[in-house]
Amino acid sequence: AQYITCKMQNCSEATRSKPFPGYIDHNSLIVQDDYVFVQLTSGGRPHYYVSYRRNAFAQMKLPKYSLPKDMHVISTDENQVFAAVQEWNQNDPYNLYISDTRGVYFTLALENVKSSQGLEGNVMIDLYEVAGIKGMFLANKKIDNQVKTFITYNKGRDWSLLQAPDTDLRGNPVHCLLPYCSLHLHLKVSENPYTSGNIASRDTAPSIIVASGNIGTELSDNDISMFVSSDAGNTWRQIFEEEHSVLYLDQGGVLVAMKHTSLPIRHLWLSFDEGRSWSKYSFTSLPLFVDGVLGEPGEETLIMTVFGHFSHRSEWQLVKVDYKSIFDRRCAEEDYRPWQLHSQGEACIMGAKRIYRKRKSEKKCMQGRYAGAMTSEPCVCTEADFDCDYGYERHSNGQCLPAFWYNPSSVSKDCSLGQSYLNSTGYRKVVSNNCTDGVRERYTAKPQQCPGKAPQGLRIITSDGKLTAEQGHNVTFLVQLEEGDLQRSLIQVDFGDGIAVSYANLSSTEDGIKHIYQNVGIFRVTVLVENSLGSDNAVLYLHVTCPLEHVHLSLPFVTTKNKEVNATAVLWPSQVGTLTYVWWFGNNTEPLITLEGSITFTFSVEGMNTITVQVSAGNTVLQDTKTIAVYEQFQSLRLSFSPNLDDYNPDIPEWRRDISRVAKRALVEVSNVHNLRISSKHILVAVLPGLPTSAELFILPYQDATGENKRTAADLEQISETLIQKLNQNLVHFELKPGVRILVHAAHLTAAPLVDLTPSHSGSAMLMLLSVVFVGLAVFVIYKFKRKIPGLNIYAQMQNEKDQEMVSPVSQRESIPNVPQSELMSPEQLVDEKLEVQPIG
Repeated sequence: AQYITCKMQNCSEATRSKPFPGYIDHNSLIVQDDYVFVQLTSGGRPHYYVSYRRNAFAQMKLPKYSLPKDMHVISTDENQVFAAVQEWNQNDPYNLYISDTRGVYFTLALENVKSSQGLEGNVMIDLYEVAGIKGMFLANKKIDNQVKTFITYNKGRDWSLLQAPDTDLRGNPVHCLLPYCSLHLHLKVSENPYTSGNIASRDTAPSIIVASGNIGTELSDNDISMFVSSDAGNTWRQIFEEEHSVLYLDQGGVLVAMKHTSLPIRHLWLSFDEGRSWSKYSFTSLPLFVDGVLGEPGEETLIMTVFGHFSHRSEWQLVKVDYKSIFDRRCAEEDYRPWQLHSQGEACIMGAKRIYRKRKSEKKCMQGRYAGAMTSEPCVCTEADFDCDYGYERHSNGQCLPAFWYNPSSVSKDCSLGQSYLNSTGYRKVVSNNCTDGVRERYTAKPQQCPGKAPQGLRIITSDGKLTAEQGHNVTFLVQLEEGDLQRSLIQVDFGDGIAVSYANLSSTEDGIKHIYQNVGIFRVTVLVENSLGSDNAVLYLHVTCPLEHVHLSLPFVTTKNKEVNATAVLWPSQVGTLTYVWWFGNNTEPLITLEGSITFTFSVEGMNTITVQVSAGNTVLQDTKTIAVYEQFQSLRLSFSPNLDDYNPDIPEWRRDISRVAKRALVEVSNVHNLRISSKHILVAVLPGLPTSAELFILPYQDATGENKRTAADLEQISETLIQKLNQNLVHFELKPGVRILVHAAHLTAAPLVDLTPSHSGSAMLMLLSVVFVGLAVFVIYKFKRKIPGLNIYAQMQNEKDQEMVSPVSQRESIPNVPQSELMSPEQLVDEKLEVQPIG
């Protein structure tokens, strides 16, 4: 899909813009709060882009060598992106990253977080954001093949294990010491609104967390119990030994628990003191198979609805439970007490001290509307309020130092002399942290004057990252510079095809430099950037191609044994750019790979041989296969037809193949009348393209599978003489249609003996050659006037019917017209034509 933007009041084709030159990945568009995310894949790698508050897209910057395979946006709360990234060396777990406000620069928050598959195949990350307390998350992390639950109160800057309860449900002491033993929780949230997940919290009950889990060295699916924390995860209590669904009523003043079971139930449990004690209540007179529980909307609700059925055959039942009658009054001010949010005694959470009011556990009154925190007081900034900035890593001494791949000076490349930029100290304050003073000034990025720099680290790439482009289509080049004064640098781009452009500064090229190549080839694209302090240049070799649509393998129908044969791959269109040719000969399993479309070869074994060529052009691979007959000797003869055949000649390959077949059948029939015992394997007829209609007849010394019935030179000569006689006597004919009879004649012949004309022959050889030529002329004259001596034309070289169906005994280039690929006939079709053969005698 393409990403297109336009103004709603005017969204015509002319006013639309495309932030990305190509297509974005399918189903990759995400719009969440102030952010828009898209994914583009190029070079086999996904690239992620973000737009903050609908501004221009920017590529999301992860640590250089994270090389993500997959990414999921977890949260965009409080102007920050929490993302789970599966890196190149991970199969199941994901790493958690947290961004700056714009969602561009990401730093690592937690490694190796457990993931699982949802019901619909979607990826579920074991990360839970606790409601009501900003910056608080729970995550399940894999450590040495064990899964452990960790908690953070400052958006992933620091993580710690969960302290297990001191006692179990029966009051017995629990011996579990950190870090060897801790509490582990299941963090899956239900996708069904009628059922609760493994963990629950509410904005209106910020201190209460209810979850299922276990105590031990790792998270387990066995011995699952229910646990509750009423102080935001600092301490926990066991409340049930089996899994239960827990519902929050009256701002957490009432907790309702219902057992997870496949059996029908009629009771549920209520707690009015944040899970410290539970009372059993009946909600139906008959046991009910519970399918789901839903709380009524509204902050003051005390009503819940239970969905289920009395039996597997009964209809769905709705049971509405109203607990208002339990309370006889609303809570007054004296029914509450202050409670301060803390993390293991540390009161400053996300740069502030927050005090909430909670109902006293011994008071049984209805709370009503939630009032939020009572007070919030900012804290003095400490090092704990700052995380490492992009490109920096926290070392064992707690300091944030540049990663090996990061150059801190590169951040100044986007500013010009006379301007200023924010020079990072290696730290950035956690987003939404409200601390003031303290070390804030020391850790905050400082404005600094842009230094004058000579251009360095210049690169030119295409917008899609490819080194190929299509002829006649726009190519977008991107110029990238690691260091240098962008506003004061002159840019010159030479596209390599005689066209060059110049720009006053690099900012003019932010949207890319577009160019259209009119010809195919390999073009050397150069870019030069220079300012008063120096210059830098870069080169890109771009392969411009056009789509390869057709391949035709051109080679003779018949050749002699041990004689060089030329094979040529004819392409359409003829100019498509950089190509690779892969050739297979006969039964060879190893191909020959060339960069040229023509090769020579010899066959040392008689018979039918196949040649295949594959042509690779970019992502396109086309092939053609031909069959060639190889014999030590054969004879050929040009045929003509009665002129009335031209009136029915549409000059297409199918028609020529049909005429070749019927002409071949007529020749076989007339030869068998004279006891020549010729089969269809001994004769090859090919009708040539063009007008007047003509054909070429080949007489082959074919032998069957047993090795018998192979024709000798004398046999071929006798067959040739007989056929010429019958042709001259108008005995070879066929019926084109009722009333239209076509005669086949022997055409004008030219003697062409099979000799090897190479420059290395001696003078005596040349004299012999001249003698042979004179003898050939004499034979021609005798035949011309006497019509008794058959003219013999030993086939020298012939092109297969498609681009050049046949060649005369003279030069191939001079006598063969070019025809389209679709008009050609394979030699195998001609040789293997199944005809009616008359028995000899």
